Amino acid sequence: MRFLFVHQNFPGQYLHLVRHLLADGGHDIVFMTEPNQNEIPGVRKVTYARPPATHQAVFPSAREFDVAMRRAESAYHGAKQIKALGFEPDIILGHHGWGELLNLPDIYPGVPILGYFEFYYRIDGTDVNFDPEFPMAPERFGAVRAKNGVNHLAIGLEQYGQTPTEWQWSTYPAWARSRMSIIREGVDLQLCAPKPALRQQTLTIGKLSVTPKQKLITFVARNLEPYRGFHVLMRALPAILAARKDVVVSIVGGDEISYGAPPAQGNWRNVMMQEVGAGIDLSRVRFMGKVAYGDHLQLLQRSDAHIYLSYPFVASWSLREALAVGAPVIGGDTATVTEFVKHGETGLVAPTLDPASLARTVLGLLEDRKLAQRLGANARKFAEATLDLNAYLAYYCQEIERITGKSLADKPSARPSASSRAAPTAKRPVKSRVQPATPSTAPAPRPKQRRARP
Repeated sequence: MRFLFVHQNFPGQYLHLVRHLLADGGHDIVFMTEPNQNEIPGVRKVTYARPPATHQAVFPSAREFDVAMRRAESAYHGAKQIKALGFEPDIILGHHGWGELLNLPDIYPGVPILGYFEFYYRIDGTDVNFDPEFPMAPERFGAVRAKNGVNHLAIGLEQYGQTPTEWQWSTYPAWARSRMSIIREGVDLQLCAPKPALRQQTLTIGKLSVTPKQKLITFVARNLEPYRGFHVLMRALPAILAARKDVVVSIVGGDEISYGAPPAQGNWRNVMMQEVGAGIDLSRVRFMGKVAYGDHLQLLQRSDAHIYLSYPFVASWSLREALAVGAPVIGGDTATVTEFVKHGETGLVAPTLDPASLARTVLGLLEDRKLAQRLGANARKFAEATLDLNAYLAYYCQEIERITGKSLADKPSARPSASSRAAPTAKRPVKSRVQPATPSTAPAPRPKQRRARP
C-alpha cells in the first residue's frame, strides 16, 4: 500500500506505525514534514518550506489560526510536488492540529485521510479554570474558542478521525464524535516491563542514589508546571519527607513551558522552591532534568510510589509506561487520569489539587507494601490488556484496511499513474469505534532509545 504521512515534526506520533509498516515490507512510504534532522531508513522524507511566523498585525486570538493556514499552504505546495513526481497514495495520515492536512484534498481528491484529533478546547469541563489558583479572565474565553478553528475545518473535511482516549474523544462535540475512532496508543510491553531485581540493589542515576532499604517516589513531566500538578507535588513533599526519613524523590522534567502560562518570573521549579524550599531536603529530593529513556524506565521500575497529576487534558506517555512496568501509581482525580488509574485496582486516586490528601495517600501506600504489590501487579495486567503496542498497531492496520478497502497483505508491484489508479470510494463519516483490548500476536519493531517524554 502507498502511504503519505504528514506531520510538521517528523515522525511525530507515527514512529511505531511507520516502523511496523516497514517491517511488514512491500509498502511505499512518503513522509512530508518541515525540515528536521530525523531519518528512518526506508522512508522517503519530503520537506516543505517552514511557514513564516505570524505578523504582529494579526489579532492575537487569530495568530495560531494564521500560522496553521500558512502551514496548510506550504503543505499544499509540498504535496503538489510529490504528486508531480508520480506518487499517488492510497491513504493520507497526519495530525490535524497543525493545519497541514486541510488543503490536501485539493491535491489528492478522493484519497481518504485518517487524521489525528488530539483535543477540543473548551472553557468549561476541561483545563480552563480547572485550577482556581490560576483563573482565566472571561475576556480571554474567545481566544480559547478560536483555538478550535483548525479542529472545525478538519472535521468539515468529512474524512476519518482518530483519537487515543475516551476522554479526549469526549471533549469533541457530539456531532463530531461519530467521525472519530478511538485507537488506544500502546507501549512496548517487553521494553516497559517490571524489573523486581532493581529493588535488591542500589540504583544510581546522576545525583540520585537509592538503596534497597529506601523508598523511591517518582514524578515525571515533560516540563515542571502546574498543568501536570508540579505545584501540588511540591506542597505535599515537606509532610512526606518529615514523616519518612527513608524517602528519596526523583523529579524528572525540564524548566520550560509545555502547557499553560509561565510564572511572572523565572520558572515553576524556582517559584515552588521559594515557597516550600525550607521543607525540601535537596539531598533526598533530586531534580533530574530530562533524562535518557533507559534511565526514565529504571526510575519507574524501581518506584515505590509514582505520582501522576494532570489538569483535564491530554494523558502523558509516562503514565502508560508507569502502568506497564508495574509501578504503584497515585493519580489525580481527573478523567484524563482515571481512565487509566482505577482507585484500589490499578492504582490509587487522590484529589488533584489537594497537597495534604496527596501526602496522606503517598504515606499510606509506602506503609502498605502488600497494597503496593497488588496495585503494581494489577497495573501491569491493565497494560497488557489495553496498552499493548502490538494490539495498537494491529487495530490501526485494521482501520487502514477498513478505510481504504484494501488489504495490507497485498503488496504493490508497480507504482500506477494517477490516470490508471482506481477511483476511490465515496467519503463517509466514521462511526465511533473503540479499540478492542485483546492483544495482538503480530510482532512489532522494538523502538530505539529515546528521551523521556510525559
